[in-house]
Amino acid sequence: MNYFADLTWKEWIKDLIDISIVSYIIYKMILLVRGTKAVQLLKGIFVLVGTWAISTWFNLYTLKWLMNQMFTFGVVTVLIIFQPELRRALEQLGRGKLFSRSSVVERDVSERINEIIKSINYMAKRKIGALIVFERSTGLSDYIESGIQMESIVSSELLINIFIPNTPLHDGAVIIRGNQIMAAGCYLPLSENPFISKELGTRHRAGIGVTEVCDAVSIIVSEETGQVSLAVGGMIVRDIKEESLISKLFEELNTNPKPRERQGSKVPFWRRKGGNENG
Repeated sequence: MNYFADLTWKEWIKDLIDISIVSYIIYKMILLVRGTKAVQLLKGIFVLVGTWAISTWFNLYTLKWLMNQMFTFGVVTVLIIFQPELRRALEQLGRGKLFSRSSVVERDVSERINEIIKSINYMAKRKIGALIVFERSTGLSDYIESGIQMESIVSSELLINIFIPNTPLHDGAVIIRGNQIMAAGCYLPLSENPFISKELGTRHRAGIGVTEVCDAVSIIVSEETGQVSLAVGGMIVRDIKEESLISKLFEELNTNPKPRERQGSKVPFWRRKGGNENG
């Protein structure tokens, strides 16, 4: 109390500016990490810190010794684990983008889905293979960096041109964040689920694999049959019809669902009426 009572108005302003700058930097760092898989790593670090605190509080000597040994090399470990994020932060700082506002303007979900459906229908009729991944709460920046960055507004014409056979980006995945195509030709992890049908190729396994490691949603168009498949949570619905696909995309991609939609989303979509589960 005496400290605050003795502060002059100049010191108040100086401290306020100091706290505001540090808070803004922390906020931007959180936004930077939020777009990567580092969020899960941070959760693991918080668990370790909590374990250390409990061992200290209850004097659990063996556990406390183990935690101290881990924290001894903690700084080096953190630098190694977060090397991609630190590199990205320095690159953005050099370009002057770290503290700039995002230029992404959210469009209506229905408009975005309409463009997706138009491109899917075109490619399915002509048996053009395609893999489209939608980023949700878990960032896909690591996979975006593996492809050719685009940062273009979602349009059916652009998606169709990307997946035209014998073009440089045809074999990779397109990753969509909000209303932007972030990158094309991206490499995704393949599913290791042994129960997946043997007739599914690399494109389908990649579409399933990315949904196993995060909460992304992927659409796969088979270049052999023209069938459209939807993958969520490591599960795939093959040969999904247009009406069902539109409904599921609205359900999974709408960031502000109505109360009724939230309640219905508790039941996995592949177990509802009309679902066609194939593994």
